Amino acid sequence: MLNFETWDVFTRTPFSGNPLAIVHDAGDLTVAQMQTIAREFNLSETIFTLPPRDPAHRARVRIFFPTAEIPFAGHPTIGCAIALSGLAEPGPDATAQLVLEEEAGLVPVTITRKSNAVSAEFTAPVTPHAAPGKADPALCAAALGVKTLGTEGHAAPVIWQGGPTFLYIPLPDLATLQAARPIEPHWSRLMDEAGVDSAWCYVKTPEGYRARMFSPTAGIPEDPATGSASAIFAAELHARGLLPEGATPIRIDQGVEMGRPSQIFVTPEIVQGMLQAVRVAGSAVKIAEGRIAPPPA
Repeated sequence: MLNFETWDVFTRTPFSGNPLAIVHDAGDLTVAQMQTIAREFNLSETIFTLPPRDPAHRARVRIFFPTAEIPFAGHPTIGCAIALSGLAEPGPDATAQLVLEEEAGLVPVTITRKSNAVSAEFTAPVTPHAAPGKADPALCAAALGVKTLGTEGHAAPVIWQGGPTFLYIPLPDLATLQAARPIEPHWSRLMDEAGVDSAWCYVKTPEGYRARMFSPTAGIPEDPATGSASAIFAAELHARGLLPEGATPIRIDQGVEMGRPSQIFVTPEIVQGMLQAVRVAGSAVKIAEGRIAPPPA
């Protein structure tokens, strides 16, 4: 039997944020067994901890959608790091640092407990950059069931990658964002033409940005919080000339329309006009723990 935990990530409020399953000591599982367990939990992502390749690191991890493995994801990184740090238990203010070995690369994480609230911040393993593919604006609108695209400082949809790849679709206002949903057959056609599985839709707000992420072909009708997409969004902000020199904290709210509000904090770093690094921060709360039998090999 394998020990597992579930956590709600990018929130301090139980039963909100993005649910995550963490399966510990999974070094003896095959990829097929991990995929079966991820499908059983049927959450947007399940993360498995394995012995690290380098003993200086805390763990090697594998991350799975219900349908496929992915090289990197934000909310599993935040939740798993907090779980492994031990700082979620009540105690004095403290800070810990660890490194997770993800398929996309090494991910350093800093975990902080302050007034018994725990948060973590990681540096994205891949600096986001443009990805090949096209996204026709008219098809994007049809695929989302909306009339128009565009938001302040943003004009057209674009594809960016940084480990995973997302189609970024700007929308004009919150009402349009709230009304958006995948519409077939336009959605499948858009995903095929763009060469992606996921679209991250967003609008500017007084607090920062509000977003929704749809990925039904990957088994995720809608994601309450997408840390990797939020990190990669820094490339779009930089391309639009919206990031000054230095570090710029940005708040992204997601999951509101699902009744699972999440807060993601992204800090892009611009050095001499170039995007050098992206940090992502958020909190997490433990919900449950238990044991699960490995599926047949």
